[in-house]
Amino acid sequence: MTFETRLVRVSTVGLFLIALCGALYFASDFLLPVTLSFLFALVLSPVARWLHRKGLPEGFGAIILVAGLTAGLATSMYFLSGPVSDWVQKAPEAIADVRMKLYHVSGPMDAVQDATEQVEEMTSEDKPGVQTVVVREPGLMSKAASGAPNILAKIVLTLVLLFFLLASGDMFYEKLVAVMPTFSDKKRAVRIARDVEREVSRYLLTITIINAGLGLCIWATMFALGVPNPVLWGIIGAILNFIPYIGSLMGVALVALVSLATFESVEYALLPPLAYLCLTALEGQFLTPTIVGRRLELNAVAIFIAVAFWGWLWGIVGALIAVPFLVTIKIFCDHVEALSALGQFLSARHVSPLHEDEDDPPGVVSRRGAPAE
Repeated sequence: MTFETRLVRVSTVGLFLIALCGALYFASDFLLPVTLSFLFALVLSPVARWLHRKGLPEGFGAIILVAGLTAGLATSMYFLSGPVSDWVQKAPEAIADVRMKLYHVSGPMDAVQDATEQVEEMTSEDKPGVQTVVVREPGLMSKAASGAPNILAKIVLTLVLLFFLLASGDMFYEKLVAVMPTFSDKKRAVRIARDVEREVSRYLLTITIINAGLGLCIWATMFALGVPNPVLWGIIGAILNFIPYIGSLMGVALVALVSLATFESVEYALLPPLAYLCLTALEGQFLTPTIVGRRLELNAVAIFIAVAFWGWLWGIVGALIAVPFLVTIKIFCDHVEALSALGQFLSARHVSPLHEDEDDPPGVVSRRGAPAE
């Protein structure tokens, strides 16, 4: 292959990736609900099949599962709306209180900022006769209210598509077998689809149970330490823990801000964020690797890049679904010989491909990226 041919091929791939990123960004209003629907379908499909084996029609089982998921989301939003609204309204006062308590730490920085503002005022004095126009940004509550219809439409689209995916049963596998040209291709396609569904669903179910337990521990700890709205911080901690590495840091920062705004003593105010950090560290370093295992352990660098990329592309929801995306790609690469190099790159150190680890129990995935034992 000549240098010119290789350059053209690399340029074509680069342009395709740029175009793909642009399409994912601008079509996020449509692609995000669709992606969430498929992820929920991966998790709930084994339950839907179990209900069908018990004699329940597939459509009726889909109604039960979607109704249960909708009720859970509605209940969570109802109980969280009050505390979240209160904290949003108190945010300016709380931040001012925190700055006063940390004045001995931030005092020098405030002096530098004041000096900078004075220099800017001296160099950009208003000219006489020139009217200054100040554009005020809408507040956080105004932005939330204006974006509520869009969020509601995405939720409805997600739930409706999820219902059709669950009600269709094994139609996806039947269509997949029908379009494959050879018998070996049919077998490989079904094996890949089954492995993706099994591994991702078990991963998400296991991580959800672990995070729910972590949320209960955070709630009990915040309640014991006297932090207001401990239920809120337990739920937020459970949700943020779906984001590896970054989620725990975000939770520690939020709890630290609330704790400093609540308690008079700075020393005591450091206890809640420290306890939060200890709980997430115990979960991430000991509990999750022990329960989930190391069969599909992922490269820590790949996890961090995936979380950063999907978080930049689709916000907090993108960061939440980054690891399931990575797990799906890893499973697919382990079954396709031409993509084995990418699968090895996504794997942690000394972890064999999925189809070579026949002695390991199926369905265990690690998101922490620690070296395999």
